[in-house]
Amino acid sequence: MTETKQRMPAGERREMVLEAALAEFAASGLAGTSTEDVARRAGISQPYLFRLFPTKKALFLALVDRCFRRVGDTFTAAAEGLPGEEALAAMGDAYERLLDDRTLLLLQMQAYAACEDPEIRAATRAGFKKLWALTERLTGLPFGQIVDFFAVGMLMNVAAAMDLPAVDERWTSWCPKPAPKPATRGPATRGPATRGPATRGPATRGPATRGPAT
Repeated sequence: MTETKQRMPAGERREMVLEAALAEFAASGLAGTSTEDVARRAGISQPYLFRLFPTKKALFLALVDRCFRRVGDTFTAAAEGLPGEEALAAMGDAYERLLDDRTLLLLQMQAYAACEDPEIRAATRAGFKKLWALTERLTGLPFGQIVDFFAVGMLMNVAAAMDLPAVDERWTSWCPKPAPKPATRGPATRGPATRGPATRGPATRGPATRGPAT
């Protein structure tokens, strides 16, 4: 009896291609990425890739839109039920956690780098505008605070791209540091765990709430 192979729905296949393309474009950018490499990573043929996305630029634009939507969804979830500055603070914290996804972070930076192309510039502007409007609507805060939120977000993007939290120097002391791992307490080490200075207190956070620069 011959076993019938179940075909993956086109929507699922499209998402699989976007996941594969995300890694390739994040590493190499629009100009340096090959659709052949994307197809190979996705486990499909290059002709089938072009059935889903007619051009390499179309694939990149789909990723840019997906990136903005992910940040927007993160903000919406973080701000739910919170007023004004509490909502903005929660959105900043959620964005900081989102930056742990280095692939997503680098894709953002590649989108900005590709803005010399008019279509990509227009799509990136549109996505940024929607994210800005969403932040204003979710928080209801004055324009100046929204500016600060996005300005600090760009600084956070650049810092994360350079992995500045791993640099223990005075000029990087403003960066949020990874939480220390809990001390292992065995029979011979029953004393209190050594605790370093707090990294999220007033001394390590500027007046502006951390935000995105997507």
